[in-house]
Amino acid sequence: MFNELIARDRQVNWHPYSQMKTTTHIPILSGKGSYLFDAEGNRYIDAVSSWWVTLHGHAHPYIADKVYEQLQCLEQVIFAGFTHQPAITLSERLLELLPANQTKVFYSDNGSTAVEVALKMCIQFAHQSGKKKNKILAFKDGYHGDTFGAMSVSERGVWTAPFQDLLFEVIFIDTPNSSNLEELYTLIDQHASELACFIYEPLVQGAGGMLMHTVDALSQLMRHCRNRGVILIQDEVFVGFGRTGTLFAADQLSEQPDVMCFSKGLTGGTMPLGVTTCREEIYQAFYADEKMKAFFHGHSFTASPIACAASLASLDLLLQVETLEAIQRIVGQHTAFAEKVRTVPIIEEVRQCGTILAMDWRVGGTSYFNNMQEQLYKKFLAERILMRPLGNTVYIVPPYCISEEDLNDVYDAILKIAEQ
Repeated sequence: MFNELIARDRQVNWHPYSQMKTTTHIPILSGKGSYLFDAEGNRYIDAVSSWWVTLHGHAHPYIADKVYEQLQCLEQVIFAGFTHQPAITLSERLLELLPANQTKVFYSDNGSTAVEVALKMCIQFAHQSGKKKNKILAFKDGYHGDTFGAMSVSERGVWTAPFQDLLFEVIFIDTPNSSNLEELYTLIDQHASELACFIYEPLVQGAGGMLMHTVDALSQLMRHCRNRGVILIQDEVFVGFGRTGTLFAADQLSEQPDVMCFSKGLTGGTMPLGVTTCREEIYQAFYADEKMKAFFHGHSFTASPIACAASLASLDLLLQVETLEAIQRIVGQHTAFAEKVRTVPIIEEVRQCGTILAMDWRVGGTSYFNNMQEQLYKKFLAERILMRPLGNTVYIVPPYCISEEDLNDVYDAILKIAEQ
């Protein structure tokens, strides 16, 4: 069955981020908790939450039950002209947890579209406020998605080279630290009058290599942008829902964003859903008698009742005492292992933010296309662990249900491979 599924897959499927001529995709038949099971019966520890989405583990029965209940009631309804209870309840619950200035929720269907919505909101807000602001501020090494707007505000390079002439103008800046803030302030002041918004991944730049910056420096940069009238878009698609050790990265910052983006862990990894929230002033710029001032954006599956039901179930699990304790246990285990792995000669730049632990393999040059990525990926698979290194950067982003023993097995595999 294993080889047959691989052969059938190659005949019909085109996988993401894959050179199909040289890549084999392992057939997975099932998942349970922090484990994945392939067509040969092998069990893998999912140490990256299947692209950072599976908060509570695979095939969680509580989420499955809630989705089943919703399927028997209402599976879909157009969200233009209609509404439904799961979307209303989810919005109410999310806004209770987010910074107090977030008052409205706009639904889409993934992280990239949540970012597209945020960018369009800010640009149209400026337009309807009578201001010509058509430039965006963003961090170097950032990643916000693969649609055109999201690509535009992400790091430019080999990923985006074929589309370079089609991407809009963005002013890229370094992430903040204690020594470069004044320089960043000066640059922002020079362009403030034409900046529609500043979009950033708070505390951790995920796809950029799990690059991290400090709470204080980011808070100060946010404050300066606000003082210069630059709208703040906080992209918590990756870091939201407990990844940084708090429910949201926003909980650690002294400044509040104007717009926030969410996806990935929103549904507990069960299905796609995106959310963009905003403060009341932005919403009011669209709230008018003139129809042309409305926000003309939508998706067929906007506010899918099934996805909202999954999200509500995931929130139930996230807020349980057992889950919050598990998050802190993972944080503590990571901290202890980080001290140990720092003594390994081949490993450098060990860094942690909450449940996210990353380290770089000391090799010649750092790049996503470094051959070390494929070598490490295969070595971890041989240890029956799913890790997906970013170039020479190895990271752990486990589901919150992972046991202390399984997490220690992941650590042991890192040490074993580092010594080879």
